[in-house]
Amino acid sequence: MSEVAPNASQEFWRRPVAQSETTTSAAAQACVSCGSEFMIGAGFCHACGTARQAETATAERTWHGLLGFLKPLAFHSVKDWLGLPTASLIAFLTGLGCVLAAIAVGLIYSVQNLADFQAIQLWRMQWLLAAVAAFVGGILLKKSPASRK
Repeated sequence: MSEVAPNASQEFWRRPVAQSETTTSAAAQACVSCGSEFMIGAGFCHACGTARQAETATAERTWHGLLGFLKPLAFHSVKDWLGLPTASLIAFLTGLGCVLAAIAVGLIYSVQNLADFQAIQLWRMQWLLAAVAAFVGGILLKKSPASRK
């Protein structure tokens, strides 16, 4: 420790100042006012109280900005917008998935003879029956207005 800061009187809560150059990664984790290292996860310097530079917060805000268009698609937002309980919303989304699968069957597979046509129609009917079952399940799982109170 004596070679780091020779003949320097340091207070016990401050880290000794090294006389060699510090790397940029170490400088990013040090307080700009007093030079002490930040504790892990700290938002403020433990020595002087200066707020930590927002490098991680800036990166976090950047991701929030890039993915901000997905915010209305959050599960709780859709749940509040439709006014459905969780079980009914899951059944509703399952029904929508089944309807999309029925449409995709018609787009993906091509008809070349009567047997292909019948098979494709049978798959479509199965997906649509699954969608109807999911929608009915969602209706049955929905709470009545009297039971919400």
